[in-house]
Amino acid sequence: MVLLMTSRRKIRELIIQFLYQWEMNKESPFEQILSLFWDVAEIKEEDKKVVEEWIRDIVKRKKTIEEKINSYIKNWSLDRLAIVDKCILMLGIYEILYRKDIPPAVTINESVEIAKKYSTEASGKFVNGVLDAIRKESGRQAWITSS
Repeated sequence: MVLLMTSRRKIRELIIQFLYQWEMNKESPFEQILSLFWDVAEIKEEDKKVVEEWIRDIVKRKKTIEEKINSYIKNWSLDRLAIVDKCILMLGIYEILYRKDIPPAVTINESVEIAKKYSTEASGKFVNGVLDAIRKESGRQAWITSS
């Protein structure tokens, strides 16, 4: 019997769901929120390690990621941004800036599709614009090319 890994989309959705819970419960200790999240998250055990690693890395870089979001939302502030959109942007920025193994075009496409699913059509366009601007600023090509 072959066990299939959880899809990258599902992993991204779980990370965004955790980030959303964390944003909604800022007064609760991180470890408590993570423990409660694992009580209800539906994921294969072998993939849980990857998801938790990404979550911890994003949380460690939260301040830098939020500053990056703030620098790209014109005439708006982070506290006025829809929480789900903020969480999608946090994951997308993390992938673009810190996950060199993932092509930015994949990150942006996945983020837009998740925004359309969990937020609004307008959120998809907003997420696309912010993440593409950050990709350009980062100097990364949209696609990873082999040398």
